[in-house]
Amino acid sequence: MNEKDFLHIGRIVGVHGIRGYLKLYSFAESPELFASGECIRLQRRCGQSEMMTIRDFQAHGNACRIAFEGIDDRESAYALLDADLYIERSALPDPEEGAWFRHDLIGLDVFGIDGAYIGRIENIFATGSNDVFVVKNHDAETLVPAIKSVILEVDLAAGRMTVDLPEGL
Repeated sequence: MNEKDFLHIGRIVGVHGIRGYLKLYSFAESPELFASGECIRLQRRCGQSEMMTIRDFQAHGNACRIAFEGIDDRESAYALLDADLYIERSALPDPEEGAWFRHDLIGLDVFGIDGAYIGRIENIFATGSNDVFVVKNHDAETLVPAIKSVILEVDLAAGRMTVDLPEGL
């Protein structure tokens, strides 16, 4: 699987009931990605990857229930614990101007407005009002709010982001 061709959209975090339903933590903004009949790539902990067809999906915030064709009991569902779900990038429209796929931002080098290296984006998490980039430089960690006044430039081709950090960060 070429990582650049797929976007990470969720992780199986548990089983639900006895009919093969799974608890899914979704990274996707649109629940339509999980519509019945859709095919997505499932990658197991061991590295094995396979295409799965969605049988049913029920959204409850970021914690969702999902069922796949051929996974009809609790035992079969357990085999999928901790698996990651991916969708082909080509199945999605390009992001709007000033928006990016999270997957593309992970690994970007972050520089301050003065050109000083701050670190590399290691993770992104949602706070409710905005996302926050976890930027690491060796043992130092900086939490950068993903808001227009802070994120000045994102250059995916160059692998860098320029930020204007608020006082105290």
